[in-house]
Amino acid sequence: MELSERKKQILCRSIEEYIHDCAPITSGGLQEVLPLTCSTATLRNELNALEAMGFLKQLHTSGGRVPTAQGYRYYVEQLLSRAVATEGQLDEVKDIIGSRSNSLREIVSGIAKVVSEATNYPTVVMLDGVDNLVLKEFKIVPLLDDNVMVLIGTTAGYINQTLDVHASAEDCENASQYLTKHFKGETIGYMIDNIDQLEDGMKSEISAFESVVCSLISGLKKLNSQRIIDVKRTGSAKLLENNRDVEDAKRVLSVLDDEKELSSMIELEGKGDIEVTIADDKGDCSVVKAPIKLDGRQLASIGVIGPQRMDYAGIAAALKVVVDYLGNLKGE
Repeated sequence: MELSERKKQILCRSIEEYIHDCAPITSGGLQEVLPLTCSTATLRNELNALEAMGFLKQLHTSGGRVPTAQGYRYYVEQLLSRAVATEGQLDEVKDIIGSRSNSLREIVSGIAKVVSEATNYPTVVMLDGVDNLVLKEFKIVPLLDDNVMVLIGTTAGYINQTLDVHASAEDCENASQYLTKHFKGETIGYMIDNIDQLEDGMKSEISAFESVVCSLISGLKKLNSQRIIDVKRTGSAKLLENNRDVEDAKRVLSVLDDEKELSSMIELEGKGDIEVTIADDKGDCSVVKAPIKLDGRQLASIGVIGPQRMDYAGIAAALKVVVDYLGNLKGE
């Protein structure tokens, strides 16, 4: 629905004021904050028109107005069209990702923590499989209890695995060199899909450590079929700051304990860098989400969850920084 520039300004500022202080919107209150030379009567007429269009609603006949789900959606569409990452935001992300010497789980957890602290809302990162990770090296070492430990270096961090297989130090070293030689620069998905064919042509070369390779591939297949979800609840207390938001806060907090529901909410639809789902007027949760990519390959998705009345602008800015910074990184 096309709105005049004045209606756009009035609607967007109305929603921003409501998000900020949770007070119903009135013509008098708007007149104090809008950079427009409008009388209260003119503003009242514009608010009436926006209500008729479905962007605002009155809770009580004589009271001010509040945004509807339709109003929030329009606001978010306008917001995302001009979302720009600003220099200096979320510098800690650079520290977490910079060296990529931490485990992949630590990196995923660190990104969720930083975004949650920056936005003051609960944040979820979901690593949906590892097939897109690009391999750098393998380090396989025998342990004392007839197991071996595997460190798989990728361009996004290390994956740690312990394999229930007996192997000598020499076999582990040979397996490490073999896998690094043949799969460095390839994705884990490529290795999983092509390891059998490679093994068939090189049985004599890998016969001594074939059990290590087979066990490793089995473990990676299992890991690739799992979703790794990390939830950071920093900012959850902020949801309870306004008494009228208690029920909304309860809904958000209950979702954080439901892994199946979280997976569904954080799932991306491929519409762009940042996607927003607005809670309907009956409840549920809103989520602002984005893909985490490296070298153009999606590694995970990140989502900030809250009630319908949440700081979409601040959240979009924080996610924009993460998306743009990670998007500019190159695998090493």
